[in-house]
Amino acid sequence: MNVSISGHHISVTDAMDTAVREKMTKIERHFDQIQSVQVILSLDNSNSGKKSHKAEAIMRVSGQEMFVQAFEDDMYKAINEMADKLDRQVRKYKTRQERKKTQGAGRSGRYADSEVTTETVPTV
Repeated sequence: MNVSISGHHISVTDAMDTAVREKMTKIERHFDQIQSVQVILSLDNSNSGKKSHKAEAIMRVSGQEMFVQAFEDDMYKAINEMADKLDRQVRKYKTRQERKKTQGAGRSGRYADSEVTTETVPTV
């Protein structure tokens, strides 16, 4: 999994980098088909000083792109919330994929057990 971490109006410290990478490894344990993750940590002063730290993530998996963002008053809280949201999306995506697999198998094997027999009725 390729993880890129960047900062917007903020310099990404080693502690922030480590926190993000730890959270991403926890998400990877749930779903191992992640192609790449782009994390953007930013400082947003436009909204009256409250919840000014923002953490965004764009995760690419086969066939889909997932986006989450979290606003908090502390960057580490924002990172944790972002990771929780991403984890929920990954689990939901994984569940949908598993349901598609089981439904597909169920459709093809639906009539395999019951044989269709055609009997000819003798004419008198």
